[in-house]
Amino acid sequence: MAEALSDQALMARAIRLAERGLYTTEPNPRVGCVLVRDGRIVGEGWHVRAGEGHAEVNALRQAGELARGATAYVTLEPCSHFGKTPPCADALVAAGVSRVVAAMQDPNPQVAGRGLQRLREAGVEVQCGLLEAEAGQLNPGFIKRMQQGLPWVRLKLAMSLDGRTAMASGESQWITGPQARADVQRLRARSGAIISGADSVLLDDSALTVRAAELGLAPELAAQVAQRQPLRVLVDGRLRVPLDRRLFHEPGPVLVVCADAMGREAEYQRPQLELLPLPGQNARVDLPRLLAELARRGCNEVLVESGAALAGAFWQAGLVDELTVYMAPRLLGSNARPLLQLPFDAMAQAGDLQIIDLRALGRDWRITAHPSRAQAD
Repeated sequence: MAEALSDQALMARAIRLAERGLYTTEPNPRVGCVLVRDGRIVGEGWHVRAGEGHAEVNALRQAGELARGATAYVTLEPCSHFGKTPPCADALVAAGVSRVVAAMQDPNPQVAGRGLQRLREAGVEVQCGLLEAEAGQLNPGFIKRMQQGLPWVRLKLAMSLDGRTAMASGESQWITGPQARADVQRLRARSGAIISGADSVLLDDSALTVRAAELGLAPELAAQVAQRQPLRVLVDGRLRVPLDRRLFHEPGPVLVVCADAMGREAEYQRPQLELLPLPGQNARVDLPRLLAELARRGCNEVLVESGAALAGAFWQAGLVDELTVYMAPRLLGSNARPLLQLPFDAMAQAGDLQIIDLRALGRDWRITAHPSRAQAD
C-alpha cells in the first residue's frame, strides 16, 4: 500500500521511473518524479526525451489539482532556468506542492542549488540528499560533463577466456553470444557518441549503429530507441578508411577525426558527415581534445569500441572511466590478438581495477570495472 511507503521507498520508485529514460534523454539527465498526497501516490512522471516535458511537469500533469499540498520526490534538483522548457521549480510552486525531496543537487552551474533555493523562498519545505549515490548512478555522464567539461568514457571490450580479442588475421566474429551482443547494443543506445578506430573499421566494416532487432527490448520501445542514432566517431589519424565502408552509408551522423586533413576536405562534404582535424603528438589525434569537443556537443556518455591500439591509448592517457569486458568461454590461443596494447615492462606499471559488477549473459560473462583511485589519479 502507498500509505506504508517511506521517503526512501518513494525516492527508489522515482529512480526506477528515471531509468525509463535511459536511452532517450541525451543530452539531458535521466530524472524521475513521484507526487504523494495524504499517503497516496497522485502523480508520476519521468523525462522521456530532450525538448519535451521534464519529470516534474509530467507528474504534475497526471496529478492535476491533487498536487496541491503534495510532496514531490524527484531524483535531481528541479531546474530553475529557462531552457527548451520553463523552470520546474516554478511549476512545483504554482501547483501548490508543499514539500520537495530531491535526491541530489543539480551539477549544472545554471542550477546548482538555485532551484532548491527558489522553492525555499516560496515557502516549500525542501530536503536534499536522499539516495544521492543511487541517483548519481543514473547520470554519470551528465554529472561529469557539468563538473569537468568531459563525457563519461566507457571502454567496451570482448575477449576469450585467455584474454584474446581476435585471431592473428583479425577474424573476430563472433567471440561472444547473442545475449552479450544485445547488451552491447544497449550500451550504444544509451551513449551520446560511439568511438572506433581505423583498424577496427577496416577489419570488421562495422556500422556502429543501434539496431532495434538486436536490443533485446520490447518491440515498440526498441523501435523508439533506435530512432536516435548516437554520433559515430571514427578516429582515423591518416584518413585510411575509404568512404565506401558501411559506417558512411547507415543513417545517423558521422564525425571523422584526423591528425591532418591533408587537403582532402572536399571528399568529406556529404550530408551527416564531418571531418575534424585534431592534431596531437606524433601525428596522432589528440584524444583529450576529442572528448572535450564531444562534451561541448552535448555527449554525456561515450562508448569506445575499438581495437587494442586505440583502446590502449585511451587507457594510457587516463581517459577511461569504466571498462565493460565481455568474456566468452573459449580459447583463441597465444597467436591471437591481445585485449589492449599496453607495453608494460614492470609490475609497477600494471593497471589496477575495481570490479563493480559481474554477471552472466547467456554463456558469456560481463565484467564491469572502474580504474582504481591510484590509476585514475
